[in-house]
Amino acid sequence: MIHEFRTYTCNPGKLPDEIERLRKAATVFFPRHGIKVLGYWSVLVGPDSGQLHYIIEWESMAEQEEKWGAFLADPEWIAAKADSEKDGPLLARVTNSLLKPLTFD
Repeated sequence: MIHEFRTYTCNPGKLPDEIERLRKAATVFFPRHGIKVLGYWSVLVGPDSGQLHYIIEWESMAEQEEKWGAFLADPEWIAAKADSEKDGPLLARVTNSLLKPLTFD
């Protein structure tokens, strides 16, 4: 089991739009592609108030590559993403880390 920690840094004033776009992805596109998200977070207090974070659970790197690739290639997602950016890009930066669990026995 691995986890993917994704951080989206929004362009000024675009956080609400990105939250809405992610909501649509989470309710429509992620389930379609078998993507299991453990949770979503926005910054309550701190310097990164224009960021949101989420964690995806994967069985393997192969699963991550297959399912995330299929999601990114989904024609309906491509159209929805383009529509959400008709007034300019929502994100200034995307970072992601693939995490392996540690055990302390």
